[in-house]
Amino acid sequence: MRQPAELQNILNRAVDQKKIFGTAFSISYKGQSWSGAAGNLQPESQFFIASTTKLFVSAILMHLRAQALLDLDDPIGKFLSPELMRGLHVFRGKDYSGSLKIRHLLAHSSGLPCYFSSKDAKGISIQTGLFKGADRGWTPEGAIELSKTFQPYFAPGSPGKAHYSDTNFQLLGLIMDRISGKTFSQNCRELIFEPLGMNQTYIFEDCSDSRPATMHYKRNKLPIPRAMRSFGPDGGGVSTSTELLRFIEAYLKGRFFPPEYLAEMRDWNKIFFPLQAGIGIHRFKLPWYFNPNGIVPELIGHSGLSGTMAYGNLSQDLFVAGTVNQIAYPSGSFQVAVKLILKALKG
Repeated sequence: MRQPAELQNILNRAVDQKKIFGTAFSISYKGQSWSGAAGNLQPESQFFIASTTKLFVSAILMHLRAQALLDLDDPIGKFLSPELMRGLHVFRGKDYSGSLKIRHLLAHSSGLPCYFSSKDAKGISIQTGLFKGADRGWTPEGAIELSKTFQPYFAPGSPGKAHYSDTNFQLLGLIMDRISGKTFSQNCRELIFEPLGMNQTYIFEDCSDSRPATMHYKRNKLPIPRAMRSFGPDGGGVSTSTELLRFIEAYLKGRFFPPEYLAEMRDWNKIFFPLQAGIGIHRFKLPWYFNPNGIVPELIGHSGLSGTMAYGNLSQDLFVAGTVNQIAYPSGSFQVAVKLILKALKG
């Protein structure tokens, strides 16, 4: 990058000590890369990547698919116990549990409720409790059983419908374990981290581990190690901006699975404006009224509630990854990324 000072100024200005207290980003455009940080983060800082972890899941599952160990249209009951499947998806009096496919889980088109954000009769969810500082842990089975206490949103695979649910990825984690005979952490390490030299990236498993920067929720730091250990495949990853950048570039260039799979994965449904959900990936595409000249290209990747994101555009050889480390304002990561992209494109 020929304008490192201007790129750094974007990060400096993002840190306002009100919403954003630290940011770390890396960007690559046509083979030239730049990394920077501001506030209470350093370029080499490790941070929680939250749901950006889901890209690790889709990389592993598509790799297993390429080995003919699964098919996207396999019913998930093929890999999960009858006890876990029982009553998993009952919508308007009809049991659709046996109709759930791996494809539905990856694409958030299962209709399953989210164990993490769904509220009980008292208006309480795991999410609201954590935001108040009430750290807690759970098992994958516990998360799935909790999801059964909430109502599904639609029948699996309903045309044009998607509902973001972390339950999907807890189920996928168990499916990966069953197929591979390895834990999620082992699969990530052997397939992704070690081959790419991602020595600072791992799945958070030890509550005494103080390496990742503590996330902020509004003005307060939010130490929730028990929850971060429990998220696993739906959001338990730790990385750095430089290593996330290395990963998203490898992902989109077909390092983990045949590149032609990406065409099939680009099956978009609305999820969170302006994001759309595909099969294991998301698309960030600004509407014309925010991007009148079409300067900011379509980006493919994933983001997380911690204010972390990793996206790229393969045709433009453009990749960006980083964090604002703020749960209350996760969209801040996209705001920073767009500014970095605009500066990089202008040379």
